Amino acid sequence: MRHQIAGRKLGRSSAHRKALFRNLVTDLLNHEKITSTEAKAKEIRGLAEKMITLGKKGGLTSRRQALAFILDEKIAAKVFDELAPRYAERPGGYTRLIKLGPRLGDGAPMARIELVE
Repeated sequence: MRHQIAGRKLGRSSAHRKALFRNLVTDLLNHEKITSTEAKAKEIRGLAEKMITLGKKGGLTSRRQALAFILDEKIAAKVFDELAPRYAERPGGYTRLIKLGPRLGDGAPMARIELVE
């Protein structure tokens, strides 16, 4: 039984999974919308929201925590300079998940995750 075990393993080692999530969150914050499998999109939703919340906090500690996760310094700067002011009045829920249907190749359920306006 899997009672109270959070998260999805996605058939990867923990280091591979962490690298995957860092790449996906970095791309989401850069392009503001990406298409991925439904499971991956659901997993990165919380991580992306945490990065935007760090941007809203502002300080040096928050910036360092964001830089420890986000791969590109320019994208981290975008979070603090552009995205944080955009969501200043919003208490959370910065992302939207739209289900797209199965992928043609293998039938995997696909979804688009995007930042709300």
